[in-house]
Amino acid sequence: MSSDAGPAPSPAAVSMQVRADLGRHAEAVLARYDEPHRAYHTAEHLREGWAALETLLRAEAVTGERARTARLALWFHDAVYDPRAADNEAASAALARRVLGAAGEPAGVVDDVARLVEATAEHRAAPDDAAAGCLLDADLWILSAPPDRYDRYVAQVRTEYAHVPDSDFAAGRGAILRDLLDRPRLYVTSAARPWEAPARANLTRELTPHP
Repeated sequence: MSSDAGPAPSPAAVSMQVRADLGRHAEAVLARYDEPHRAYHTAEHLREGWAALETLLRAEAVTGERARTARLALWFHDAVYDPRAADNEAASAALARRVLGAAGEPAGVVDDVARLVEATAEHRAAPDDAAAGCLLDADLWILSAPPDRYDRYVAQVRTEYAHVPDSDFAAGRGAILRDLLDRPRLYVTSAARPWEAPARANLTRELTPHP
């Protein structure tokens, strides 16, 4: 992981943090990230996301309950993941509502976590929503990863979509990459600005035909 986001934490460190946040529900949530059909949306993605999120929360001075809300949303944002489905974020938000409700979290926290999870579908946040900005930027940290990690990420995504023919995958993936490159900014927070240039370089390199 890039030094900008800090070293990727160990699986044990992430497991301890999830248990601290979710108590008896932690293992069931974590187990979802080990499902056999996943290649990128795994516990590794959670570890990288957590390192990036903690870096951004500190830099953006998001603390207390707002920081915890962003972290809870991170644990749930890909808890439901089916590459054949179009409603993963909505399903993950619904799962967060059930689990956090059963854990006795206040209704306001449950609603806020679900809203942040749903925001990962379009990756857009209001400028004044620092917690959402940190979460969305952390989720997209991978775009700015060192080239070898970025290339492995691309291969992992292709594995998850192995059921899609090459030509269809290339067309769909290309549309996503071009949409990202067309945005004035990939990252919402000021703290993630250093990730912008390497991310655009990775996206452009992926779009460039190889001989």
